[in-house]
Amino acid sequence: MRKFLVLLDDSHESLNAMRFAAMRASNSDGAVLVLAVIPAAEIQHGFGVADVMRAEAQERIEAHYEVFAKWMRTRPKVEPELLIREGDPAEELLRLLDEDPEIGIVAIGLSSDKSRQNPVLTRLLRDAAGLPCPITIVPGDISKERLEAIT
Repeated sequence: MRKFLVLLDDSHESLNAMRFAAMRASNSDGAVLVLAVIPAAEIQHGFGVADVMRAEAQERIEAHYEVFAKWMRTRPKVEPELLIREGDPAEELLRLLDEDPEIGIVAIGLSSDKSRQNPVLTRLLRDAAGLPCPITIVPGDISKERLEAIT
């Protein structure tokens, strides 16, 4: 089974990347793997604070994920899988690509705001020739209808 890997974050373009991955997975009998990364800088260490902050971040991620997962289960009829890691998002995504040979495509959303950098996409493109699978860049402003038409 081919997996579509999507990085979950708070961006609008992440939503379109998830839509794209779910529709493609549905149309190709694939699966969707959603990676959420808690940046290590967000976790302050000391006196048990790190555990509390980590738990709060996980709860926030799981609530955010469930919104998308519910849509995936009902509309394109795909059961997504959530994986939460801690560290640098780009490094964790690359590590996951090395660990899971079933990942066939990475779907990354791209913001239409030219002033906003996407460090994960920048990192992936820097190493694109050595990646084990293709990257699909999904425009953040593409409509649901257009996504349905092309998937």
